[in-house]
Amino acid sequence: MRSTPSPRAARAPASASLRTAKPPWHGIPTAIARRFHQVCVAKTSELVSPAGLTPLQYGAMLHLSKTTGLPGIEQNSLAERINVDRNTASLLVEQLVKKGLLERQVNRADRRSRLLSLTAKGEALYARLRPAHAALNRDLLAPITPQEQRLLMVLLVRVVEGNLIQEHRNVKKGIRRSRRQNANS
Repeated sequence: MRSTPSPRAARAPASASLRTAKPPWHGIPTAIARRFHQVCVAKTSELVSPAGLTPLQYGAMLHLSKTTGLPGIEQNSLAERINVDRNTASLLVEQLVKKGLLERQVNRADRRSRLLSLTAKGEALYARLRPAHAALNRDLLAPITPQEQRLLMVLLVRVVEGNLIQEHRNVKKGIRRSRRQNANS
């Protein structure tokens, strides 16, 4: 008389194969990028939120700091650098001004525009957070070798810039993505 395997025994091979199977997102570039972005934002948020900042506010500070950025740029240039629309950049600038971290000065060449720079308080906060942010980035890439880290960075930049070039060509040809297409990306 043969004994039938217990339900637990019947599940064992299936659960073992599930543990060794790769999640579906491992083969989808957009899903991998989304997950990587989530990890980066979560870690950056943990770092900057005690200082009363969001990751995007910290990113703006990075671009406006005398140390790592280009102070004295216009709001639209900042929007392009951090890849946000002009309305979001406007809100972001207003938030940083209210915190006393950013100042707007009239552009002498075009009095309608304002040039953005970090205040002394903004520079000091950025200087305080920058070493921890650098360590965070090192820790983020710690699972791969230094050579793999350099390769990853080169490849990510090539993918991003290659897509930006294509997007620019499409705009020149009059091909624009609708808001719905942008939201679903």
